[in-house]
Formats: sequence, C-alpha cells, structure tokens
Amino acid sequence: MKRAIIGGTGVYDIGDSTTREIETEYGIAVVDVLNINGCEIAFMARHGKGHSVPPHKINYRANMKALEQLGVKYIYATCAVGSLNENYAPGDVVVLKDFMDFTKSRPLTFYEGENKGVAHVAMDAPYCRNLRDKFIHHAKKTGLGIKGDAVYVCTEGPRFETASEIKMYKTLGGDVVGMTNVPEVVLAKELGMCYQAVGIITNWCTGIKGQVMEHDIKGIMEKNKALVTKTFISVLTGEMLSQDACSCKDSLLIL
Repeated sequence: MKRAIIGGTGVYDIGDSTTREIETEYGIAVVDVLNINGCEIAFMARHGKGHSVPPHKINYRANMKALEQLGVKYIYATCAVGSLNENYAPGDVVVLKDFMDFTKSRPLTFYEGENKGVAHVAMDAPYCRNLRDKFIHHAKKTGLGIKGDAVYVCTEGPRFETASEIKMYKTLGGDVVGMTNVPEVVLAKELGMCYQAVGIITNWCTGIKGQVMEHDIKGIMEKNKALVTKTFISVLTGEMLSQDACSCKDSLLIL
C-alpha cells in the first residue's frame, strides 16, 4: 500500500473501508483502508473520527510512522485554514508551497539524539513538487477550482490568533494560517515520503474581515471536501507515481 490521504477538519469519511489499528513505537494510530478500482489507499482522520483530538495533542509521530509501516510513499492532505491574504477568500482552495512554524510544544522530529542519532532534513521543497503538479492537472479534470498557492503559517492552537499576530504573519509573507501541518509535513520528509497539502479556506483571520463563525467553517468544508477528495483519488488511482520525479526520498541527512 503506497498511497494515503490525511483528512483534516471536516474530512473524515470517504467511502467503504476496513479499519486497522497500527501499533508504532510512538503509540497506536487508526487507519481506514479503501480499495478503489483495485488500488489500496490508506485514509487517516488527523483529529480522529468525530474530531476528538485538538491540534496540539495530535500524535503526529504515531500517525506518520503508521503510514510508513503500511508502506506508504505518497500522501495528500487537507488543511482547514484561515486567510490573511485578501486575494484568498473563504471557499477558495489553495495549494501549499511553503510554511512558517510558530508551534511551541510539539515533538518535531523522529531524531531526538541518543539511540536515534542526530539528523537534519532539507526544507528547500517541503511539499512534493511532483504531487503538486499532478494535483493541479487533475483538478482541471474534476472541476475543482484552485485559487493559487500559499505560504502556510502553523500556530500552536487551539485558540485562534490575535489581530496583532495576524498582522505580523502577514508582514512576514504568510497567506493562510492553520494549526496542524507542522510537524506533519516535516515528519513526512524525514521518512522520505512525497507529501502535498491542500488548504481549504474556511474563514478570514482575526482582524482581516468579519468574525470566525462555526457554522461558516462547517458549511465551507462540506462544500469543498468532496471535490478535493475526488481530485486526490483521481491522482492516486490514475497515475503511475515515482519518487524519481522529485527529491523527497533524499531529504534526510543523518550525522
């Protein structure tokens, strides 16, 4: 099984599947395995089914290790995000191209020294260029509109950001803000996986326009998740993917 989808807020169920509990050295992770036209795809609900795990308590290392143990090499992920770029409005879909990390208390690596050793991971291309290009190509087939690419700002959560924080992130060049993509994207790179995340904009960030409303977030996610997921599946079942088309598998330097 080489292909997987990680679903964020509002993306929990994409069809009939078999649920598996995968035991890793970091804990147990739950994965649903789907068979679509003879192609097995692992699906993982990042927050747990029923959205029961807040962003700062997600066991990212167990999740990514579980996918590695299943043999996964290619991952698409969704992220619910707020926009601080006036060109990207609620309801828009953006493709993540880079990130800024403002998390505070999460384990950020598999390499903590001692018996694990010391390692550094390249971040010149945190997201897989090959998966990004294929997603954009298949979006034209599925009818999914993509507004553009975006720099993702990851905050600790679970609170939303203040207006002053958003002003700072905007000055630094951020486009969207979320609470979950770090360390997920970093761990994927450490494991040599191809990983691409797509942001679904659910609201304006604090101080940009209006207020964050729960019913707006749920409604926008419901509207977009089907087409985004359809596009993921179109790539994962319709393409002969190869890690020779990118540098993801060679991102780790172990000292």
